[in-house]
Amino acid sequence: MDRLHQILDGKPSGALALIDHDGTNVSYGDLSLETAALAAILKQHGVRGGDRIVLVSENSVFFAAMVFAASQLNAWLILVNARQSADEIAAIEVHATPRCVVYTHDVSEPARNHAARMGASKIGALASGEVWATKVADVDVEPVDADGSQVAVLLYTTGTTSAPKGVMLTHRNLLFCSSYSAQFNRLIPEDRVVGVLPGTHIYALSSVFLPAMIAGASLEFVPRFDVGKVLSMLRGGATRFPAVPQMFAAIMQHLDEAGEDLNAPALMNLVTGGAPLDPGLKTRVEKVFGLALNNGYGMTETSPSISSTHNDHPRSDVGVGVPYDWIDVRIFEPNADGIGEIQVRGDNVMRGYYRAPDKTAEVMTEDGFFRTGDLGTFDEGGGLHIVGRSKELIIRSGFNVHPPEIEAMLSKHPNVYQVAVIGRSVPGNEEILAFVKASGAVSEAELRAWLKERLVAYKVPSHVFLVDAYPAAATGKILKHKLLGHFAEAIAARDS
Repeated sequence: MDRLHQILDGKPSGALALIDHDGTNVSYGDLSLETAALAAILKQHGVRGGDRIVLVSENSVFFAAMVFAASQLNAWLILVNARQSADEIAAIEVHATPRCVVYTHDVSEPARNHAARMGASKIGALASGEVWATKVADVDVEPVDADGSQVAVLLYTTGTTSAPKGVMLTHRNLLFCSSYSAQFNRLIPEDRVVGVLPGTHIYALSSVFLPAMIAGASLEFVPRFDVGKVLSMLRGGATRFPAVPQMFAAIMQHLDEAGEDLNAPALMNLVTGGAPLDPGLKTRVEKVFGLALNNGYGMTETSPSISSTHNDHPRSDVGVGVPYDWIDVRIFEPNADGIGEIQVRGDNVMRGYYRAPDKTAEVMTEDGFFRTGDLGTFDEGGGLHIVGRSKELIIRSGFNVHPPEIEAMLSKHPNVYQVAVIGRSVPGNEEILAFVKASGAVSEAELRAWLKERLVAYKVPSHVFLVDAYPAAATGKILKHKLLGHFAEAIAARDS
């Protein structure tokens, strides 16, 4: 295979592939027909090989058909979550210069609102929904590569500035990672996968959706995370539940507060990624679910797979397992504690940043490794441990402080559900701020006392803020770079 749509070739026509947002069952034969019909509609609209197409989307069969239809047309698919703001989407469009913008119109009210704002019109209809798109623009096309080096998707990362980078991922990148992911996780046609992670994010696209399709399994789409809906799926026969830690935290909080049991009889695999996993949350999830919570590590630029734990080799800590043996992973210039930058080489590494060769050169070494910017170390068994982002390192009173260490200790408190720790520059130093989501039974003073008993003094936060919610990406990942602005009023009040 050298194109994503070829994943559907040879699948049993009548086998269940997807359950749509409205409960409609869609077979592999149905999905192939939807894909072909959508490709024909887009071609008639004027989409050419090498064009960039934006899909403003939430999880649905229409989303799936769009992934495979763009592949059939040799177009680059730019996946954008419908919950992003008009300004965020506009910035992507300015940079990517798409031929047109398509919307999951029948699935998502935010998508419909974006479509109306952009003057989109109906250009066709599928069984899975109407096809709404903007008029085609007069834009340059990219060359079409005959092999797997053709760009399949262009994903714009959640940046810390107003100019996120467009990551070019090829068909080879995605087929490589998805195939090995299906193999590593031993997916089979009988599997039923919970599809709650946003398909516009690399984790869901390459580690959930595409592997399920490769294995001939079925996946049920949820347009946006809802605890009740997900619990219903788990109780109704789902076998695999991939999610970000924040989703597991929300489920644990719901079960605690509602006094409910989980009762998920068919569930056999839990995996998390996309954000750091707190050890306290891992312990609570494993106790309630009765399963190992596997922890994975990856990045958009690596399609995303780098490493993961496995049911066969569970870990008691929050290590991310031995790196996959089909790629190369090294710790570059480790310090005396064995900590250095994690660097990755293999067919999973992106083609580069779109229209940014200088930025691409900054993150690639001369011998072909991608610089992740993450700090890590290997244990004696070859397991990889993520220490933190190099840019998030806090230097307090001359000491290096890694936020995950403080987050891990706070998460072990029985009343804490989620934690985010950052540094803030103050005259002559950096101070540590912790933002904690917890039950009402705990106070800041209690949490600070908890930490003082367990951490050296310079690692104890200057302030602990008890919060109800965080600024978050569509996946649920906490956007740490927005914490200072989001909680500016509370921080200012504390300062005064």
